[in-house]
Amino acid sequence: MTQNNFGVIKSTIQQQAKKGIDFITAGTIVWIGISFIWMLDYTPYNKSVITFIFGTVMLPLAFGLSKVFKTNWKIKDNPLQPLGLWLNFAQLFYFPLLVFVLLKQPDYFIMAYAIITGAHFFPYAWFYDEIGYLIAVGVIAIGALLIALLLPQSIYYIPIGTAIILALLAIKIISSNKYL
Repeated sequence: MTQNNFGVIKSTIQQQAKKGIDFITAGTIVWIGISFIWMLDYTPYNKSVITFIFGTVMLPLAFGLSKVFKTNWKIKDNPLQPLGLWLNFAQLFYFPLLVFVLLKQPDYFIMAYAIITGAHFFPYAWFYDEIGYLIAVGVIAIGALLIALLLPQSIYYIPIGTAIILALLAIKIISSNKYL
């Protein structure tokens, strides 16, 4: 495969998946919901468990939004097509760390969850040729850590901040998609 052919294959994915706008929008909605969970007067452990459960709406919500945004999840005859899904599944291998935090330090569960969420966007900066993903990685991961360290009594700012960054990323992606 030549460099030119690879660029065409990658560009086709970016165009048909619209740089992952369905997933980023779904993530924004989910993190808004998580923000409300972390404002409840429950123990950190209970909020963490509810957050885990609520996070399961992500995939069906992204699928529904793929109809709204007219994105294509399956691009036949494109060898890069499965890569986007595999990059997403990679974050599942961080879940043992999340379970550990849930069991040992549930106060910091939301910080760990946000960092994992943010960090898993890193390869998408390359996959979609979208700098917004790279910026979101750093802001979400470092922002979650700083909030946990500097404002431990206001840890609910972490999901609020994550939702805001994802919303800004969605706007950036929508803007970028106009030029595809």
